[in-house]
Amino acid sequence: MPQKHIHKHPAGDKYKEELVNAEHGMRGDTMGITAKITFVIALCWSLFQMASASFLLLDSVYVKSIHLAFAISLVYLNIPLIKPTFNSRWDLRILLAMNRVTVMDYILGIMAAVAALYIFLDYAGISSRPGDPNMRDIVMGVLLVVLLLEGTRRVLGPALPVISTVFILYVFTGPYLPDFIAFKGASLTRFISQLTMDTQGIYGIPLQVSATVVFLFVLFGTMLDRAGGGTFFTQLAISGLGKYRGGAAKAAVFSSALSGMVSGSSIANVVTTGTFTIPLMKKVGYPAVKAAAIEVASSVNGQLAPPVMGAAAFIIAEYVNVPYVEVAKAAAIPAFASYAALLWITHVEACKLGLRGLSKDELPRAWHVLRNGLHFLLPLGMLLYELIALQHSAELSVFRAICVLAVIIVLQPVCVAHVHKTSKWAGFKLGVKNLLTSMAAGANNMAGVALATASAGIIVGCVSLGLGQQITSFVEILSMGNIFLLLFITAAASLLLGMGLPTTANYIIMASLTAPVLVELASNFTIHGMQLAVPLMAAHLYCFYFGILADDTPPVGLAAYAGAAIANASPIAVGIQGFFYDIRTALLPLFFIFNHDIILWNISSVPMAFFIFAMTALGMICFASFVQGWYVTYTNLFDRLLLLAATVILMYPALLTGFFLPHEDRHLGYAAGLALMLIVFVRQKASLKLSAKKEAAA
Repeated sequence: MPQKHIHKHPAGDKYKEELVNAEHGMRGDTMGITAKITFVIALCWSLFQMASASFLLLDSVYVKSIHLAFAISLVYLNIPLIKPTFNSRWDLRILLAMNRVTVMDYILGIMAAVAALYIFLDYAGISSRPGDPNMRDIVMGVLLVVLLLEGTRRVLGPALPVISTVFILYVFTGPYLPDFIAFKGASLTRFISQLTMDTQGIYGIPLQVSATVVFLFVLFGTMLDRAGGGTFFTQLAISGLGKYRGGAAKAAVFSSALSGMVSGSSIANVVTTGTFTIPLMKKVGYPAVKAAAIEVASSVNGQLAPPVMGAAAFIIAEYVNVPYVEVAKAAAIPAFASYAALLWITHVEACKLGLRGLSKDELPRAWHVLRNGLHFLLPLGMLLYELIALQHSAELSVFRAICVLAVIIVLQPVCVAHVHKTSKWAGFKLGVKNLLTSMAAGANNMAGVALATASAGIIVGCVSLGLGQQITSFVEILSMGNIFLLLFITAAASLLLGMGLPTTANYIIMASLTAPVLVELASNFTIHGMQLAVPLMAAHLYCFYFGILADDTPPVGLAAYAGAAIANASPIAVGIQGFFYDIRTALLPLFFIFNHDIILWNISSVPMAFFIFAMTALGMICFASFVQGWYVTYTNLFDRLLLLAATVILMYPALLTGFFLPHEDRHLGYAAGLALMLIVFVRQKASLKLSAKKEAAA
């Protein structure tokens, strides 16, 4: 991902906007007529998506085609191929320039939009010649692939286009490669038919999810943040937790969890909550690197937190063919247990540094914060009510939540005008303006996601041409039939790809290549004399989790750059420290591959779910203490080993019961893990008392 747009020193709202835009690749540096045109396009895109989610009934292919046309035109009109620099106002090259975007960019943008719309414009003709494209189909298909890859390069950097190009080359050069990687190949006709005239390529499941559910959730998060919801969550967390030891850091974790539940974006989370929490953490004594790393770690985990999660979560629902609520249910315990462990880490760091909480005068008044921002809970409550109580689709649920939020955005300035006895009409006009600009901002934030899913669709299309079986065989050979080696390869590949790819594209690639292999290979693996059966949900979540961790993985992790810029610290140091904190998150997918209780697989009992959450959270806390070297006080090697053993038993009790006790006696395994925790607690308490007596005697 391009990083040159992230600055080292904060500069208010403009700085925050640049950081958020950096995640999506949209620079926001257009001016004049170009800025007006892109604003209108972005606003029309949001209105179209809202309409298609409610009263506008269109074939899904039409929706995907129009969705891609909007996204690709926004990219070409926002990000020029080369930014022109002119030495003189009379330089003839100025005839080719339109406020940083050239006429050539306009032409390419129009061509790209037409190529994206081609399947919509000639749908009847294309349907009449399936698998047999004419010359015009081939020309428009090639044009779409080329301009899509170029648009993706502009908005997300070269990594995804390069990977997509490698797959395309593999399709055409397969017959000429060495036997162990040889592939029968495909003709240009079949390739274009599959990728641009069918729903198994560019217009496949990833783009469909982007064009329906993901857009609306990104719009919802952007609008809520623009209305002041992010600030409200942060102030609420600080008012409730700020007085405790390391309270500013605990507030950062809690506010990032609340913001992440609705934004589903690491960078947006960092710049929304981190602007307040990172300076507060530094104020109470956290070093700049640790303050930024805590915010980055908690913001990255926001993509795991239901109900919104990251964009890839909606694609998981499509791939696994389950309602989105089932994905949220499966991710709930890992997400909240991970946050519980991060809260513990902030406490441990505060204990090590001997920090205090904020004074009463430094804290915002909880009742005042709640009273002024209570209305922000209405759209979130509507979303949860629609998803959980009424069990409506994610698309309909978020649409209705957006409608509630839109009313709040419009009426908020009117209420302020009423309180201050100023013009209500002026307040109403300001509310309408805020609504329109927030809707346009939401569309701009979606451009990178839309092109990422479309370009990832190229890879999916290449795999479905027959590459899938070849790659599956190659991955099996590489892992030598060992499930542990396959898990390591998948994790390492996800982290490496994540250095250059957004989470969504990373997940799509890894899930397409390794999730089926993981499920198939697990069926041949036995543990405790029983055959291991990895649910497809667990395999997809495994790829998703390691893709998310790439957001703070050095040297590229964009979230780390955002946090470092706010804290005025080294991005690499922040990335390393953040990844060190996030090791606990990497542990979760390794365990839920074997212990499916963690993702509530085939578990419907609410009390049982809470019990499993408690045991998982305690296991994560034990692991955090093992890594940090602190429990009640500093831990020696023996205590660390006991904490590590407690982690393994609490996260996977069958490992103990399978060897020594009946496999069904899960509760005995949990009891053993709790006993180990208690032993360490008693040992360290006794050690503290002994140290206190020695000091008193001295």
